Amino acid sequence: MARKDITPTPRKSGGFFRRFGLSLLGGVIGAVLTIGVFYVANGSLLSPDNQNASGSPSAGNTKVSNMKVDVNSDVTEAAGKVQDAVVSVINLQKQQSQSGLGGFSDIFGNGSEQEQSDDSGKLEESSEGSGVIYKREGNTAYIVTNNHVVEKQDGLEVLLKDGSKVKASLVGTDSYTDLAVLKVESDKVADIKPATFGDSSSLKVGEPAIALGSPLGSQYANSVTSGIISSLNRQVINQNEDGQTVNINAIQTDAAINPGNSGGPLVNMAGQVVGINSSKIVQTESNVSVEGIGFAIPSNDVVNVINQLEKDGKVIRPALGITMVNLSDLSTEQLQEIVKIPSSVTQGVVVASVQSSTPADQAGLKKYDVITKIDDTDVSTGVELQSELYKHKVGDTVQVTYYRKEKKETASIKLSLDANSLKSNSQQQQNNNQ
Repeated sequence: MARKDITPTPRKSGGFFRRFGLSLLGGVIGAVLTIGVFYVANGSLLSPDNQNASGSPSAGNTKVSNMKVDVNSDVTEAAGKVQDAVVSVINLQKQQSQSGLGGFSDIFGNGSEQEQSDDSGKLEESSEGSGVIYKREGNTAYIVTNNHVVEKQDGLEVLLKDGSKVKASLVGTDSYTDLAVLKVESDKVADIKPATFGDSSSLKVGEPAIALGSPLGSQYANSVTSGIISSLNRQVINQNEDGQTVNINAIQTDAAINPGNSGGPLVNMAGQVVGINSSKIVQTESNVSVEGIGFAIPSNDVVNVINQLEKDGKVIRPALGITMVNLSDLSTEQLQEIVKIPSSVTQGVVVASVQSSTPADQAGLKKYDVITKIDDTDVSTGVELQSELYKHKVGDTVQVTYYRKEKKETASIKLSLDANSLKSNSQQQQNNNQ
C-alpha cells in the first residue's frame, strides 16, 4: 500500500500584523487630537509668551494677588480708640559732673571720684516711660503715668504720636501705688481725644487685653501688644529706689510689657483704659527666666488716686503712729521673753514703738503689743496692716485686735492723723534731738 504524504497548509500571518498596525495608528491619532484640544483650550506651553530664549518657562513674572483681606478686628478698633492719647514720658535730669582729676585720680592717689549735679541748668534725657492723656480741662490736659517713671526728674517732656515734643510739669505723685499725674498746655494736644477709663471691677480672667506704650523708649513709641487678663487681685509688693513700699492690688496680664511700657494703658476690647502698666516679672529668686507675667494698676484704683493728686498734689492716707516688726521675724527666745503671747498666735505685727500724741498712743497701744486684725481682716505683716489701713480715710474709726501678753484685747482707733504729717513730725523730732 502506497504511503500518502500529508503536508501542513501554510497560515496567512500578514493579516494579524495589519490589524495591530491599524490599531496602533488609531491610538496615536486619538492621543494627538486630545492633546491638541487641551492646548487650544489652555494655551500651549510652547507659546512665545511662556518661553524664554533657552526654551524653558519664563522667570520674573510673579505678581501680588489683587485679593484684599479685611483686617479690622476688635483689637484694631480698640487700639485705634486710645492710640492717639498714648505718649512717651521723658525724664530729664541735670548732668552729673565729676570732681577731682577724672580717670587719673586713682593713679595719683587722690581718692575716688565724686559726682555732683551740674549747676549750668542743662538737662539730659535720663530715662523714658509711657503715659496716657485722660482729661482736657480749660488750658490744661492731664496725663497719668508711673511714679517710678518721673522719679528724681529735673524736667519732663512728652512725645506725642505725631513726633512732636511738649514740655510737661508734675502735678503730684504717689509712691505707694506707683502713680503720677503730669500736665501740659491743652492747646498742644487740642487734636487728641483723651482716653476714657473702664470699670476694672468688671474684668474677667481670660478676656482679651491690649497694652500700649513705648517699649525700650520712644524709638518704639506707640507699640501695641495683645494678650489676656491672666488673673486679678495679685498682691505685688516691692520697694522703689528711695526704699518706699510700693503695694499694688494688680491685674496680671500676658500682654507683652517691657521697660518703657511703664505708665502706658492696659485696654479692654471697648477701647477703655482698665489699668496702668507698672511692672513685670523677668526672673525668679532662683534665677529662672519668666515670660508673660506683667502687672497693671486697676483703673478703679487709678481714678481714686489721680483725683486726689489733681486736687492736693498728694494722696492723704491715715496713720496709726507706730513702728512695726513682723511677728514671724522674731526668734523663739524673743517670743518667750519679750512678747509672751499664747503659743497659738503665730501671725501678727509687733508694735516696736508708739509715737506720742498719735491715734495709737491715744487708743492706749503700747510697745510689744501684737496686732492681729484691722476690723475683721487678719494681718500677718506690716505691709498687710498698711494695706488695710490705707483702705480708710483720715477721720474714719477702725477696730484693732491685739494681744498684750496673754490677753486678747480690742481698741477703737480714730484715724485723726495722715501719714504725711506723721513723717513731717517724726523728721522734726529727729532734727530737734540732733
